[in-house]
Amino acid sequence: MNRAVRYAFLKLKARTLLVFVQPKAAQRAFESMLCIRPHDAYALASCGHLYAAQNSLPAAIDCLQRLVETSPHAASGWFNLGYLLQKSGEHSEAETAFRKAVALDERMDRAWYGLGLALMHAQQFDEAVVTLKTATVLQPMSPHAWYRLAQAWASLGQGDEVHKVLLHLRQFEPKVAAQLERQTLALSPLTVAPHAAP
Repeated sequence: MNRAVRYAFLKLKARTLLVFVQPKAAQRAFESMLCIRPHDAYALASCGHLYAAQNSLPAAIDCLQRLVETSPHAASGWFNLGYLLQKSGEHSEAETAFRKAVALDERMDRAWYGLGLALMHAQQFDEAVVTLKTATVLQPMSPHAWYRLAQAWASLGQGDEVHKVLLHLRQFEPKVAAQLERQTLALSPLTVAPHAAP
């Protein structure tokens, strides 16, 4: 069997195994594909996803680093790499990956959100506010982005801004708003003191 035919067979086999929920066997097929075509974007992305699902973060990150070297203009590859780097505690590297993702696709709300988290970890709260605001504009019903935006405002001592986010969250996610209020009040009672009734 020549390499092209074997590759096509392995790709079909991997997809079939995924349909029948056999991820480990599918992963072996994708790895065999990479032996034939080491820079195959589909196999690298699939292997990375399967490794991540098994919580094998170093192997997943390796696949995605190879993927972005192979396909540097794919925002999704950079986002997925940033997500896994962030999950493994490599926040500075995650920030770089998220910046590349948003540079390639400025509408990718998840990448703006990830970038905001990385900036908060680096205590760059002013820039985190800007990126998290962008995430809320792109995905206005995401309670996570609003929640983190309020935390960034709280870190800057901007109680009025935190209060605005709380009021907004109460309109569509009252449980998240209550959790945020408890957390921010515990951190600094003066930060989000309820506004006096008019």
